[in-house]
Amino acid sequence: MKKQERQRYIKRLLSSKEIERQEDFVSLLRAENIDVTQATISRDIKDMQLVKVPSATGGYHYSMPVQKKMDTEKKLKRTLKDAYVSYATQDKLVLIKVLPGNGPALASLVEAMHYDHVFGTLGDDSTVLIICKSLDATLELQQTLQRLLSDN
Repeated sequence: MKKQERQRYIKRLLSSKEIERQEDFVSLLRAENIDVTQATISRDIKDMQLVKVPSATGGYHYSMPVQKKMDTEKKLKRTLKDAYVSYATQDKLVLIKVLPGNGPALASLVEAMHYDHVFGTLGDDSTVLIICKSLDATLELQQTLQRLLSDN
């Protein structure tokens, strides 16, 4: 498995579980038939700049760096503010129209946010197609977009 793919799995695990030790990553990934070593996980943690944050139950667990996500959300808001034209939804699809040249950047920013409800994105020069995981996920993304567009 490629590093990028493995790190995507790690991000998904972090969004659904509180992982306290590197060995927990190894066990969880092996349960998904992804063969990794603790040393590989250690390099991924460093590369992804994961941090340990306090758990509600005491102790600490791994998390994505908060600042990075905030910076990405700021960039996403700014790109939407500067380039947004319109959006429409149909079933699990959300189509966002933006000014020419902004589609690829917006698609990358949506991907970088790692929204649980987004399956994937496609971006061309002035359009971004976001594929959601379910109809409920489409509604959730629609609410997120409205919030991002209305924030000052």
